[in-house]
Amino acid sequence: MELSILILIIITACIYLYYFILSKLSHFKRLKIPHVQPTPLLGHMAPFVFRRLSLEENVCKIYKLFPDVKYFGFYEFMSPIYVIRDPELITTIAIKNFDSFCDHRDLFNKETEPLISRNLFSINGDHWREMRKLLSPTFTSGKIKIMFKLMCECAENLTDFLTTDSGNIGKTYDMKNVLSRYSNDVVATCAFGISVDSFKHPNNDFLFLAKEAANFTSNPIKLLINKNFPLLGRLLGLKIFSSKIKSFFKEIIADTVKTRDKQKIIRPDMIHLMMEKRDNDHGFTMDIDEMTAQAFVFLVAGLNSTSLAMCFLTHEVGINFDVQNKVRAEIDDILAQTNGKPTFEAISQMKYLDAVINETLRLYPVGGFLDRICVKEFKLPPATSDGEPITLKPGDSIWFPHYALHRDPKYYSQPDKFDPDRFLNGEVDNSVYMPFGIGPRICIATRFALIELKIMLFYLLWRCDLEPDTKTKIPMVFSKEAYFMTAEGGFWLKLRARNLKALITSLSNKNICVD
Repeated sequence: MELSILILIIITACIYLYYFILSKLSHFKRLKIPHVQPTPLLGHMAPFVFRRLSLEENVCKIYKLFPDVKYFGFYEFMSPIYVIRDPELITTIAIKNFDSFCDHRDLFNKETEPLISRNLFSINGDHWREMRKLLSPTFTSGKIKIMFKLMCECAENLTDFLTTDSGNIGKTYDMKNVLSRYSNDVVATCAFGISVDSFKHPNNDFLFLAKEAANFTSNPIKLLINKNFPLLGRLLGLKIFSSKIKSFFKEIIADTVKTRDKQKIIRPDMIHLMMEKRDNDHGFTMDIDEMTAQAFVFLVAGLNSTSLAMCFLTHEVGINFDVQNKVRAEIDDILAQTNGKPTFEAISQMKYLDAVINETLRLYPVGGFLDRICVKEFKLPPATSDGEPITLKPGDSIWFPHYALHRDPKYYSQPDKFDPDRFLNGEVDNSVYMPFGIGPRICIATRFALIELKIMLFYLLWRCDLEPDTKTKIPMVFSKEAYFMTAEGGFWLKLRARNLKALITSLSNKNICVD
Protein backbone atom coordinates (compact mmCIF):
# COMPACT_ATOMS: atom_id res chain seq x y z
CA MET A 1 0.00 0.00 0.00
CA GLU A 2 2.78 2.40 0.94
CA LEU A 3 4.67 1.59 -2.28
CA SER A 4 1.60 2.22 -4.45
CA ILE A 5 1.00 5.54 -2.72
CA LEU A 6 4.64 6.53 -3.27
CA ILE A 7 4.40 5.60 -6.96
CA LEU A 8 1.16 7.61 -7.25
CA ILE A 9 2.82 10.64 -5.63
CA ILE A 10 5.80 10.39 -8.02
CA ILE A 11 3.54 10.07 -11.07
CA THR A 12 1.41 13.02 -9.91
CA ALA A 13 4.53 15.12 -9.29
CA CYS A 14 5.90 14.28 -12.75
CA ILE A 15 2.58 15.16 -14.43
CA TYR A 16 2.43 18.42 -12.48
CA LEU A 17 6.03 19.24 -13.40
CA TYR A 18 5.37 18.44 -17.07
CA TYR A 19 2.39 20.76 -17.30
CA PHE A 20 4.18 23.44 -15.27
CA ILE A 21 7.10 23.44 -17.73
CA LEU A 22 4.69 23.27 -20.68
CA SER A 23 2.75 26.29 -19.43
CA LYS A 24 5.97 28.24 -18.87
CA LEU A 25 7.24 27.47 -22.37
CA SER A 26 3.97 28.28 -24.14
CA HIS A 27 3.99 31.97 -23.19
CA PHE A 28 4.90 33.29 -26.65
CA LYS A 29 2.71 30.73 -28.41
CA ARG A 30 -0.34 31.99 -26.50
CA LEU A 31 0.52 35.59 -27.40
CA LYS A 32 1.28 34.69 -31.05
CA ILE A 33 4.73 36.28 -30.83
CA PRO A 34 7.38 35.00 -33.30
CA HIS A 35 9.73 32.52 -31.64
CA VAL A 36 11.59 29.26 -32.14
CA GLN A 37 10.21 26.12 -30.51
CA PRO A 38 12.02 25.87 -27.14
CA THR A 39 13.63 22.83 -25.55
CA PRO A 40 11.96 21.64 -22.31
CA LEU A 41 13.62 23.15 -19.22
CA LEU A 42 16.49 24.69 -21.24
CA GLY A 43 14.37 26.94 -23.44
CA HIS A 44 16.67 28.50 -26.04
CA MET A 45 19.79 28.09 -23.89
CA ALA A 46 20.55 24.54 -25.09
CA PRO A 47 23.21 25.55 -27.69
CA PHE A 48 25.03 27.54 -24.99
CA VAL A 49 24.59 24.96 -22.22
CA PHE A 50 25.95 22.20 -24.47
CA ARG A 51 28.75 24.49 -25.70
CA ARG A 52 27.80 24.52 -29.35
CA LEU A 53 27.50 28.33 -29.56
CA SER A 54 28.59 31.26 -27.43
CA LEU A 55 25.74 33.16 -25.77
CA GLU A 56 26.18 36.09 -28.20
CA GLU A 57 26.11 33.83 -31.26
CA ASN A 58 23.13 31.93 -29.89
CA VAL A 59 21.02 35.09 -29.56
CA CYS A 60 22.28 36.38 -32.92
CA LYS A 61 21.32 33.16 -34.69
CA ILE A 62 17.69 33.48 -33.59
CA TYR A 63 17.76 37.24 -34.32
CA LYS A 64 18.57 36.47 -37.96
CA LEU A 65 15.56 34.17 -38.28
CA PHE A 66 13.14 37.07 -37.80
CA PRO A 67 14.42 39.96 -39.98
CA ASP A 68 11.06 41.69 -40.39
CA VAL A 69 9.70 41.71 -36.82
CA LYS A 70 9.94 44.38 -34.16
CA TYR A 71 10.64 41.78 -31.48
CA PHE A 72 10.65 38.04 -30.92
CA GLY A 73 10.43 35.61 -28.02
CA PHE A 74 13.41 33.98 -26.31
CA TYR A 75 13.38 31.61 -23.35
CA GLU A 76 16.31 31.89 -20.94
CA PHE A 77 15.63 28.43 -19.56
CA MET A 78 11.96 28.83 -18.57
CA SER A 79 11.97 32.63 -18.28
CA PRO A 80 10.32 34.36 -21.26
CA ILE A 81 12.31 37.31 -22.68
CA TYR A 82 11.03 39.86 -25.20
CA VAL A 83 13.99 40.51 -27.51
CA ILE A 84 13.55 43.95 -29.11
CA ARG A 85 15.26 44.17 -32.51
CA ASP A 86 13.67 47.37 -33.86
CA PRO A 87 15.96 50.40 -33.13
CA GLU A 88 13.06 52.86 -32.91
CA LEU A 89 11.27 50.67 -30.36
CA ILE A 90 14.51 50.26 -28.39
CA THR A 91 14.82 54.05 -28.18
CA THR A 92 11.17 54.31 -27.12
CA ILE A 93 11.67 51.81 -24.31
CA ALA A 94 15.15 52.72 -23.09
CA ILE A 95 14.90 56.52 -23.30
CA LYS A 96 11.41 57.90 -23.87
CA ASN A 97 9.76 55.47 -21.45
CA PHE A 98 12.67 54.87 -19.13
CA ASP A 99 10.49 55.14 -16.02
CA SER A 100 8.67 51.99 -17.12
CA PHE A 101 11.93 50.09 -17.74
CA CYS A 102 14.39 51.50 -15.23
CA ASP A 103 15.57 48.27 -13.59
CA HIS A 104 17.90 45.38 -14.36
CA ARG A 105 17.15 41.77 -13.62
CA ASP A 106 19.05 40.51 -10.56
CA LEU A 107 22.42 39.08 -11.53
CA PHE A 108 23.39 38.20 -7.96
CA ASN A 109 21.28 36.52 -5.31
CA LYS A 110 20.62 39.09 -2.59
CA GLU A 111 20.43 36.42 0.12
CA THR A 112 23.66 34.60 -0.72
CA GLU A 113 25.52 37.77 -1.84
CA PRO A 114 24.17 40.54 0.46
CA LEU A 115 27.30 42.68 0.11
CA ILE A 116 28.01 42.44 -3.62
CA SER A 117 24.35 42.74 -4.64
CA ARG A 118 24.38 46.34 -3.36
CA ASN A 119 26.50 47.53 -6.29
CA LEU A 120 25.28 50.15 -8.76
CA PHE A 121 24.49 47.68 -11.54
CA SER A 122 22.37 45.43 -9.32
CA ILE A 123 20.37 47.94 -7.30
CA ASN A 124 17.10 49.34 -8.62
CA GLY A 125 14.49 52.05 -8.14
CA ASP A 126 15.18 55.06 -5.93
CA HIS A 127 18.26 53.43 -4.43
CA TRP A 128 19.82 53.26 -7.91
CA ARG A 129 18.88 56.88 -8.68
CA GLU A 130 20.46 58.12 -5.45
CA MET A 131 23.64 56.10 -5.94
CA ARG A 132 23.95 57.07 -9.60
CA LYS A 133 23.61 60.73 -8.66
CA LEU A 134 26.25 60.29 -5.99
CA LEU A 135 28.83 58.51 -8.16
CA SER A 136 28.34 60.47 -11.39
CA PRO A 137 30.75 63.31 -10.40
CA THR A 138 33.56 60.71 -10.24
CA PHE A 139 33.37 60.29 -14.00
CA THR A 140 33.07 63.86 -15.27
CA SER A 141 35.66 65.05 -17.79
CA GLY A 142 37.24 67.21 -15.11
CA LYS A 143 37.72 64.32 -12.68
CA ILE A 144 38.96 61.98 -15.39
CA LYS A 145 41.44 64.63 -16.49
CA ILE A 146 42.85 64.58 -12.97
CA MET A 147 43.08 60.76 -13.09
CA PHE A 148 44.81 60.94 -16.50
CA LYS A 149 48.28 61.17 -14.94
CA LEU A 150 47.61 58.12 -12.76
CA MET A 151 46.50 56.10 -15.80
CA CYS A 152 49.59 57.19 -17.76
CA GLU A 153 51.82 55.96 -14.94
CA CYS A 154 50.11 52.57 -15.15
CA ALA A 155 50.60 52.56 -18.95
CA GLU A 156 54.28 53.42 -18.50
CA ASN A 157 54.67 50.47 -16.13
CA LEU A 158 52.97 48.27 -18.75
CA THR A 159 55.23 49.33 -21.62
CA ASP A 160 58.40 49.40 -19.49
CA PHE A 161 57.72 45.76 -18.68
CA LEU A 162 56.89 44.75 -22.26
CA THR A 163 59.84 46.49 -23.92
CA THR A 164 62.28 45.05 -21.38
CA ASP A 165 60.76 41.57 -21.42
CA SER A 166 60.27 41.25 -25.19
CA GLY A 167 63.32 43.15 -26.38
CA ASN A 168 64.13 43.48 -30.10
CA ILE A 169 63.63 39.76 -30.69
CA GLY A 170 60.03 39.80 -29.55
CA LYS A 171 57.93 37.54 -27.34
CA THR A 172 54.45 36.03 -27.50
CA TYR A 173 51.94 36.97 -24.80
CA ASP A 174 48.41 36.09 -23.81
CA MET A 175 47.20 39.70 -23.84
CA LYS A 176 44.47 39.02 -21.27
CA ASN A 177 47.12 38.26 -18.69
CA VAL A 178 49.14 41.36 -19.52
CA LEU A 179 46.25 43.81 -19.91
CA SER A 180 44.48 42.58 -16.78
CA ARG A 181 47.48 43.81 -14.81
CA TYR A 182 47.20 47.27 -16.37
CA SER A 183 43.43 47.37 -15.72
CA ASN A 184 43.96 46.19 -12.17
CA ASP A 185 46.45 48.95 -11.43
CA VAL A 186 44.22 51.63 -12.96
CA VAL A 187 41.21 50.58 -10.87
CA ALA A 188 43.34 50.19 -7.74
CA THR A 189 44.59 53.77 -7.91
CA CYS A 190 41.41 55.45 -9.27
CA ALA A 191 38.72 53.57 -7.33
CA PHE A 192 40.45 52.18 -4.25
CA GLY A 193 42.98 54.97 -3.82
CA ILE A 194 46.02 52.70 -3.53
CA SER A 195 49.12 52.33 -5.69
CA VAL A 196 49.83 48.86 -7.09
CA ASP A 197 52.48 47.93 -9.68
CA SER A 198 51.40 44.51 -10.93
CA PHE A 199 54.32 44.34 -13.38
CA LYS A 200 57.05 44.63 -10.77
CA HIS A 201 54.97 42.64 -8.28
CA PRO A 202 52.87 40.18 -10.35
CA ASN A 203 51.96 38.08 -7.30
CA ASN A 204 50.50 40.87 -5.18
CA ASP A 205 47.38 39.99 -3.19
CA PHE A 206 45.28 42.75 -4.77
CA LEU A 207 45.80 41.40 -8.30
CA PHE A 208 45.48 37.76 -7.27
CA LEU A 209 42.12 38.22 -5.52
CA ALA A 210 40.86 40.73 -8.11
CA LYS A 211 41.49 38.15 -10.86
CA GLU A 212 39.69 35.50 -8.83
CA ALA A 213 36.72 37.84 -8.39
CA ALA A 214 36.63 38.80 -12.09
CA ASN A 215 36.79 35.14 -13.09
CA PHE A 216 33.21 34.51 -11.94
CA THR A 217 31.92 34.56 -15.54
CA SER A 218 34.33 31.93 -16.86
CA ASN A 219 32.17 29.15 -15.38
CA PRO A 220 28.62 30.50 -15.64
CA ILE A 221 26.74 27.61 -13.98
CA LYS A 222 26.48 29.25 -10.54
CA LEU A 223 25.60 32.58 -12.13
CA LEU A 224 22.86 31.08 -14.32
CA ILE A 225 21.36 29.11 -11.42
CA ASN A 226 21.27 32.18 -9.17
CA LYS A 227 19.81 34.30 -11.96
CA ASN A 228 17.18 31.90 -13.29
CA PHE A 229 16.48 29.66 -10.30
CA PRO A 230 17.09 31.91 -7.26
CA LEU A 231 15.26 29.59 -4.86
CA LEU A 232 17.49 26.69 -5.88
CA GLY A 233 20.52 28.96 -5.52
CA ARG A 234 19.47 29.85 -1.97
CA LEU A 235 18.80 26.21 -1.06
CA LEU A 236 22.21 25.16 -2.37
CA GLY A 237 23.89 28.19 -0.80
CA LEU A 238 25.63 29.02 -4.08
CA LYS A 239 27.99 31.96 -3.65
CA ILE A 240 29.67 33.66 -6.58
CA PHE A 241 32.48 35.25 -4.55
CA SER A 242 34.42 33.70 -1.67
CA SER A 243 34.40 35.18 1.83
CA LYS A 244 38.15 35.76 1.49
CA ILE A 245 37.65 38.04 -1.54
CA LYS A 246 34.90 40.07 0.11
CA SER A 247 36.78 40.42 3.40
CA PHE A 248 40.01 41.50 1.67
CA PHE A 249 38.46 44.34 -0.33
CA LYS A 250 36.20 45.43 2.52
CA GLU A 251 39.27 45.72 4.73
CA ILE A 252 41.06 47.82 2.09
CA ILE A 253 38.13 50.24 1.91
CA ALA A 254 37.84 50.41 5.70
CA ASP A 255 41.58 51.08 6.15
CA THR A 256 41.57 53.72 3.39
CA VAL A 257 38.58 55.53 4.89
CA LYS A 258 40.11 55.38 8.37
CA THR A 259 43.43 56.79 7.15
CA ARG A 260 41.77 59.58 5.20
CA ASP A 261 39.55 60.51 8.14
CA LYS A 262 42.55 60.64 10.45
CA GLN A 263 44.94 62.47 8.14
CA LYS A 264 42.30 64.63 6.38
CA ILE A 265 43.39 63.29 2.98
CA ILE A 266 41.40 64.52 -0.02
CA ARG A 267 41.77 62.61 -3.30
CA PRO A 268 39.64 63.04 -6.47
CA ASP A 269 38.25 59.51 -6.53
CA MET A 270 35.16 57.45 -5.82
CA ILE A 271 35.97 56.83 -2.17
CA HIS A 272 36.22 60.56 -1.42
CA LEU A 273 32.79 61.22 -2.95
CA MET A 274 31.24 58.41 -0.91
CA MET A 275 32.88 59.73 2.28
CA GLU A 276 31.42 63.16 1.57
CA LYS A 277 27.97 61.61 1.13
CA ARG A 278 28.42 59.70 4.39
CA ASP A 279 29.25 62.93 6.25
CA ASN A 280 26.74 65.33 4.69
CA ASP A 281 23.57 63.37 3.92
CA HIS A 282 21.95 61.75 6.93
CA GLY A 283 18.98 60.57 4.89
CA PHE A 284 21.06 58.13 2.81
CA THR A 285 23.05 55.28 4.33
CA MET A 286 26.66 55.09 3.18
CA ASP A 287 28.52 52.59 5.33
CA ILE A 288 31.64 50.53 4.60
CA ASP A 289 29.55 47.74 3.04
CA GLU A 290 27.97 50.20 0.60
CA MET A 291 31.34 51.72 -0.28
CA THR A 292 32.85 48.27 -0.80
CA ALA A 293 30.01 47.16 -3.06
CA GLN A 294 30.39 50.20 -5.34
CA ALA A 295 34.21 50.03 -5.54
CA PHE A 296 34.08 46.26 -6.02
CA VAL A 297 31.85 46.40 -9.11
CA PHE A 298 34.31 48.78 -10.81
CA LEU A 299 37.13 46.41 -9.94
CA VAL A 300 35.31 43.45 -11.52
CA ALA A 301 34.28 45.52 -14.54
CA GLY A 302 37.84 46.76 -14.98
CA LEU A 303 39.36 43.30 -14.91
CA ASN A 304 36.56 41.75 -16.92
CA SER A 305 34.71 44.02 -19.35
CA THR A 306 37.39 46.69 -19.83
CA SER A 307 40.36 44.33 -20.08
CA LEU A 308 38.42 42.15 -22.54
CA ALA A 309 37.73 45.25 -24.67
CA MET A 310 41.48 45.96 -24.60
CA CYS A 311 42.19 42.39 -25.70
CA PHE A 312 39.84 42.63 -28.68
CA LEU A 313 41.33 46.04 -29.50
CA THR A 314 44.95 44.84 -29.52
CA HIS A 315 43.90 41.73 -31.47
CA GLU A 316 42.43 43.78 -34.32
CA VAL A 317 45.29 46.28 -34.33
CA GLY A 318 47.79 43.42 -34.21
CA ILE A 319 46.38 41.60 -37.25
CA ASN A 320 45.53 44.71 -39.32
CA PHE A 321 48.89 46.32 -40.10
CA ASP A 322 47.37 49.15 -42.12
CA VAL A 323 45.29 50.17 -39.10
CA GLN A 324 48.29 49.84 -36.80
CA ASN A 325 50.38 52.08 -39.04
CA LYS A 326 47.65 54.74 -39.24
CA VAL A 327 47.23 54.82 -35.47
CA ARG A 328 50.99 55.02 -34.96
CA ALA A 329 51.25 57.89 -37.45
CA GLU A 330 48.59 59.76 -35.47
CA ILE A 331 50.49 58.97 -32.25
CA ASP A 332 53.72 60.38 -33.74
CA ASP A 333 51.86 63.56 -34.70
CA ILE A 334 50.60 63.94 -31.11
CA LEU A 335 54.12 63.35 -29.77
CA ALA A 336 55.36 66.08 -32.10
CA GLN A 337 52.66 68.49 -30.96
CA THR A 338 53.26 67.80 -27.24
CA ASN A 339 57.05 67.55 -27.37
CA GLY A 340 56.92 63.89 -26.39
CA LYS A 341 54.64 64.46 -23.40
CA PRO A 342 51.08 63.49 -24.38
CA THR A 343 48.29 65.40 -22.68
CA PHE A 344 44.70 64.55 -21.85
CA GLU A 345 43.42 67.03 -24.43
CA ALA A 346 45.73 65.73 -27.18
CA ILE A 347 44.83 62.07 -26.71
CA SER A 348 41.12 62.91 -26.39
CA GLN A 349 41.18 64.58 -29.82
CA MET A 350 42.72 61.68 -31.76
CA LYS A 351 40.03 60.96 -34.33
CA TYR A 352 41.46 57.83 -35.90
CA LEU A 353 42.26 56.29 -32.51
CA ASP A 354 38.64 57.00 -31.54
CA ALA A 355 37.42 55.32 -34.70
CA VAL A 356 39.54 52.21 -34.07
CA ILE A 357 38.20 51.87 -30.53
CA ASN A 358 34.62 52.49 -31.62
CA GLU A 359 34.89 49.87 -34.36
CA THR A 360 36.30 47.37 -31.86
CA LEU A 361 33.39 47.99 -29.50
CA ARG A 362 30.95 47.59 -32.39
CA LEU A 363 32.30 44.16 -33.30
CA TYR A 364 32.86 43.06 -29.72
CA PRO A 365 30.39 44.60 -27.27
CA VAL A 366 30.92 42.65 -24.07
CA GLY A 367 27.79 40.55 -23.59
CA GLY A 368 25.26 39.54 -26.20
CA PHE A 369 22.45 41.77 -24.97
CA LEU A 370 21.35 44.60 -22.67
CA ASP A 371 18.55 43.79 -20.24
CA ARG A 372 15.67 45.73 -18.70
CA ILE A 373 12.78 44.83 -16.42
CA CYS A 374 9.30 46.30 -16.86
CA VAL A 375 8.20 48.12 -13.69
CA LYS A 376 5.01 49.72 -15.04
CA GLU A 377 2.48 48.38 -17.53
CA PHE A 378 3.50 49.24 -21.09
CA LYS A 379 1.87 48.46 -24.42
CA LEU A 380 4.19 47.12 -27.08
CA PRO A 381 3.17 47.65 -30.70
CA PRO A 382 2.46 44.48 -32.73
CA ALA A 383 5.56 42.39 -33.41
CA THR A 384 4.44 41.85 -37.01
CA SER A 385 2.30 43.77 -39.46
CA ASP A 386 -0.64 41.43 -38.87
CA GLY A 387 -0.12 40.98 -35.12
CA GLU A 388 -1.75 42.46 -32.03
CA PRO A 389 -0.32 44.87 -29.45
CA ILE A 390 1.09 43.22 -26.32
CA THR A 391 0.79 44.61 -22.80
CA LEU A 392 3.92 44.12 -20.74
CA LYS A 393 3.42 43.82 -17.00
CA PRO A 394 5.76 44.54 -14.07
CA GLY A 395 8.38 41.84 -13.86
CA ASP A 396 8.47 41.07 -17.59
CA SER A 397 12.00 40.90 -19.04
CA ILE A 398 13.26 42.46 -22.26
CA TRP A 399 16.61 42.34 -24.04
CA PHE A 400 18.24 44.66 -26.55
CA PRO A 401 20.50 42.39 -28.69
CA HIS A 402 23.27 44.89 -29.35
CA TYR A 403 25.77 42.28 -30.58
CA ALA A 404 23.30 41.18 -33.28
CA LEU A 405 22.36 44.78 -34.13
CA HIS A 406 26.02 45.75 -34.48
CA ARG A 407 26.51 42.96 -37.03
CA ASP A 408 23.31 43.44 -39.00
CA PRO A 409 23.98 44.26 -42.71
CA LYS A 410 20.83 46.36 -42.64
CA TYR A 411 22.70 48.91 -40.51
CA TYR A 412 26.38 48.26 -41.30
CA SER A 413 27.92 47.49 -44.68
CA GLN A 414 30.17 44.42 -44.50
CA PRO A 415 29.31 44.12 -40.80
CA ASP A 416 31.88 41.42 -39.98
CA LYS A 417 34.76 43.47 -41.41
CA PHE A 418 36.96 45.54 -39.09
CA ASP A 419 36.70 48.96 -40.72
CA PRO A 420 37.38 52.01 -38.49
CA ASP A 421 36.72 54.35 -41.43
CA ARG A 422 32.98 53.77 -41.05
CA PHE A 423 33.18 55.97 -37.92
CA LEU A 424 34.93 58.75 -39.86
CA ASN A 425 32.63 59.00 -42.87
CA GLY A 426 29.28 59.36 -41.13
CA GLU A 427 28.06 55.83 -41.87
CA VAL A 428 27.12 54.92 -38.31
CA ASP A 429 23.63 55.50 -36.97
CA ASN A 430 23.91 56.05 -33.21
CA SER A 431 20.53 54.42 -32.62
CA VAL A 432 22.10 51.06 -33.50
CA TYR A 433 25.41 51.60 -31.70
CA MET A 434 25.25 50.87 -27.98
CA PRO A 435 28.41 49.14 -26.68
CA PHE A 436 28.04 50.75 -23.24
CA GLY A 437 24.25 50.52 -23.07
CA ILE A 438 21.55 53.05 -23.85
CA GLY A 439 19.47 55.59 -21.97
CA PRO A 440 19.88 56.70 -18.33
CA ARG A 441 21.27 53.27 -17.36
CA ILE A 442 24.14 53.54 -19.80
CA CYS A 443 27.44 52.55 -18.14
CA ILE A 444 28.37 55.30 -15.69
CA ALA A 445 32.08 54.79 -16.39
CA THR A 446 31.94 55.11 -20.21
CA ARG A 447 34.30 58.12 -20.35
CA PHE A 448 36.63 56.47 -17.86
CA ALA A 449 36.81 53.22 -19.84
CA LEU A 450 37.36 55.01 -23.15
CA ILE A 451 40.28 57.12 -21.92
CA GLU A 452 41.76 54.01 -20.26
CA LEU A 453 41.62 52.21 -23.62
CA LYS A 454 43.11 55.18 -25.46
CA ILE A 455 46.01 55.59 -23.06
CA MET A 456 46.80 51.86 -23.18
CA LEU A 457 46.91 51.71 -26.99
CA PHE A 458 48.75 55.04 -27.26
CA TYR A 459 51.60 53.92 -25.03
CA LEU A 460 51.65 50.38 -26.42
CA LEU A 461 52.03 51.48 -30.07
CA TRP A 462 54.39 54.27 -29.08
CA ARG A 463 56.87 51.72 -27.76
CA CYS A 464 55.96 48.32 -29.23
CA ASP A 465 55.15 46.57 -32.49
CA LEU A 466 52.23 44.11 -32.50
CA GLU A 467 51.90 41.14 -34.81
CA PRO A 468 50.00 37.86 -34.93
CA ASP A 469 51.53 34.65 -33.63
CA THR A 470 50.89 31.04 -34.67
CA LYS A 471 48.55 30.88 -31.64
CA THR A 472 46.53 33.86 -32.88
CA LYS A 473 43.17 32.71 -34.22
CA ILE A 474 42.14 34.53 -37.40
CA PRO A 475 39.23 35.03 -37.66
CA MET A 476 38.35 35.36 -33.99
CA VAL A 477 36.69 32.32 -32.39
CA PHE A 478 34.51 32.97 -29.35
CA SER A 479 34.61 30.80 -26.27
CA LYS A 480 31.50 28.67 -25.89
CA GLU A 481 31.98 28.32 -22.14
CA ALA A 482 32.19 31.86 -20.73
CA TYR A 483 29.13 33.98 -19.90
CA PHE A 484 30.70 37.13 -21.39
CA MET A 485 32.33 37.28 -24.81
CA THR A 486 35.95 36.19 -24.87
CA ALA A 487 38.35 34.41 -27.23
CA GLU A 488 38.63 30.66 -27.31
CA GLY A 489 42.13 29.70 -26.19
CA GLY A 490 43.15 33.24 -25.24
CA PHE A 491 44.31 36.42 -26.99
CA TRP A 492 47.80 35.67 -28.31
CA LEU A 493 50.01 38.29 -29.95
CA LYS A 494 53.74 38.71 -30.52
CA LEU A 495 55.17 41.98 -29.20
CA ARG A 496 58.59 43.48 -29.67
CA ALA A 497 60.14 46.76 -28.59
CA ARG A 498 60.22 49.33 -31.38
CA ASN A 499 63.61 50.02 -32.90
CA LEU A 500 64.94 52.68 -30.53
CA LYS A 501 67.28 54.26 -33.09
CA ALA A 502 64.52 54.56 -35.68
CA LEU A 503 62.14 55.90 -33.02
CA ILE A 504 64.59 58.59 -31.91
CA THR A 505 65.24 59.58 -35.54
CA SER A 506 61.50 59.77 -36.21
CA LEU A 507 60.88 61.96 -33.18
CA SER A 508 63.88 64.16 -33.95
CA ASN A 509 62.60 64.72 -37.49
CA LYS A 510 59.39 65.99 -35.93
CA ASN A 511 61.39 68.42 -33.76
CA ILE A 512 60.78 66.48 -30.55
CA CYS A 513 63.47 66.85 -27.93
CA VAL A 514 64.59 63.37 -26.83
CA ASP A 515 66.48 63.10 -23.52
